[in-house]
Amino acid sequence: MATYKKRGGKPSTKTEKETSIEDGSTTAEVFNTLDESASRTEEWVIKNQKYIFIIVGLAAVLVLGFLGFDKFIQEPKESVATNDMFQSQQYFDQAVNGASKDSLFTLALNGADGKYGFLDIAEVYSGTKAGNLSNYYAGMAYLNMKDYTNAITYLNAFSSDDDILGPIAKGGIGDAFVQLEQLEDAYDYYVQAAQLKSNDYTTPMYLYKAGVIGLKLGNNSKALGFFNQIKSDFPQSTEAKDIDVFIGKAEAASN
Repeated sequence: MATYKKRGGKPSTKTEKETSIEDGSTTAEVFNTLDESASRTEEWVIKNQKYIFIIVGLAAVLVLGFLGFDKFIQEPKESVATNDMFQSQQYFDQAVNGASKDSLFTLALNGADGKYGFLDIAEVYSGTKAGNLSNYYAGMAYLNMKDYTNAITYLNAFSSDDDILGPIAKGGIGDAFVQLEQLEDAYDYYVQAAQLKSNDYTTPMYLYKAGVIGLKLGNNSKALGFFNQIKSDFPQSTEAKDIDVFIGKAEAASN
């Protein structure tokens, strides 16, 4: 897997353009124009109806083909992928909650007894929900095994709108970059994790981490802002317990 020395990808955006048409015609002129356009349209349809039927037919085939793919190919594929994930999830849960962590994480990644592991599921069932989730599990397994470059690779391949998993994946990448001593990258991912979704668990946790790394990087005013946000918006969080100490450090560093 690749060694990470550059920051994460940049999100892409789409812009919509609106055009407005002003018509200064009188009422009579408008109706005349509509009549002429209708006549020309009817003539065109009569001359080209064969081609119109072909185009409509192709459109129908494409729509039915998509529906057929979703019903008869994608749905069964999702079901098989989910079933194949079951054993790997068991190994992962045992590793998190018990001993022999590395060996159990290895089984979760590579599979056993003829069953796919997360690495195979992510590849073989790419494009399915199970394949996507396998990227998350694989990334977190590698993070626990201290294989930080692979952790970054698989967590970056995971995408989710979930309020918890999405931020944790971003934060996990930040944790890996800290271990690789790439603090600027870690800081960026902690900020992303804090801002991705707002909840009482992940938001204060990653605001705190972003603040701590921010202080180390000299981003003192931003770190102060993160700490103050924890104090004002998440006063019941674990991170808020000693937050006044960090606010004091950030204020002193900012002066």
